[in-house]
Amino acid sequence: MPDASIHATCPAHAPKDHPKVPAAKVGVIIANLGTPDGTDYWSMRRYLNEFLSDQRVIDYPKWKWQPLLQLIILSKRPFTSGAAYRSIWNTEKNESPLLTITRDQTAAIRTELHTRYGDQVMVDFAMRYGNPSTKSKVDEMVKAGCTKILFFPLYPQCAGATTATANDEFFRALMKQTAQPAARTVPEYFENPDYIDALAASVERAYETATKKPDLLVVSYHGMPERYLTQGDPYHCKCQKTTRLLRERLGWDETQITTTFQSVFGPEEWLKPYTVKEVARLAKEEGKKNIAVIAPAFAADCIETLEEINEEIRESFVHAGGEEFLYIPCLNDDPGHIRALCGVIEENLAGWLA
Repeated sequence: MPDASIHATCPAHAPKDHPKVPAAKVGVIIANLGTPDGTDYWSMRRYLNEFLSDQRVIDYPKWKWQPLLQLIILSKRPFTSGAAYRSIWNTEKNESPLLTITRDQTAAIRTELHTRYGDQVMVDFAMRYGNPSTKSKVDEMVKAGCTKILFFPLYPQCAGATTATANDEFFRALMKQTAQPAARTVPEYFENPDYIDALAASVERAYETATKKPDLLVVSYHGMPERYLTQGDPYHCKCQKTTRLLRERLGWDETQITTTFQSVFGPEEWLKPYTVKEVARLAKEEGKKNIAVIAPAFAADCIETLEEINEEIRESFVHAGGEEFLYIPCLNDDPGHIRALCGVIEENLAGWLA
């Protein structure tokens, strides 16, 4: 955190003994899902408990869900989740890839915004679950003199279990502040042309360097219970539209691309088709022996992409007779992605900065 005292001054017309006040600035918080602090049992349990206790994620009544979660799920799942995280863990920095990538994205955004606005803007990142927490970053920004904060949930398509719960946590953090900053939240950005361009460019690069041109591009999104869709969550429609916009930008027809959903959890029916089953069906029933998979719902590679797609889903495809499986990484800190995100931020800062 920058030292706010460096640019602190005594307010005009205030008594000489008035405490110095940091120079007013605008804060930008980049928010992502979250990460455990480690892969051991207790780190995983703390993280999963926070995540799975969120009623935006699991909306069962607490009296029904919490005993099941605390007594059964959290006694077993930290072991399996810890093993999955260990397979992708950034051992050099002793952190998850999501944390590494989000930090890199934030640094790139900070550099770009500094060239546009100088010291008027303070940029940092927070996680909805785990560390650094949203509350800690709001605290830091207010203490540093941020009188306005733009909160940017890094989810291209909005959903109750992602964008909405991130915003919930941001507003809960604001409730603890005596000196209330003005606040804005950034809406979904999947229709942003620069974002679609960056997504399409990543596909084009991957296809150009592929050993064999894929027969099909599988566009895999994080799933949700079908019930959430019928209750009014717009996520499914936004995912379908993202695929269409990507297809149109690539100039492809509908036979070259398909939409699926991953990360099924619990006994309910989730959005279909399930990626893990669909890639096997494509290999076995449709003879698609060479596929590529991309995950546009994720702004940064994480457990769902690096472990689930590139390990579990790949294995399902190969086991069913598939031959070439190409995973196209998330946009991460790709320059085109950073330009798109900075453009979205600039739009949402309108009126706050020259």
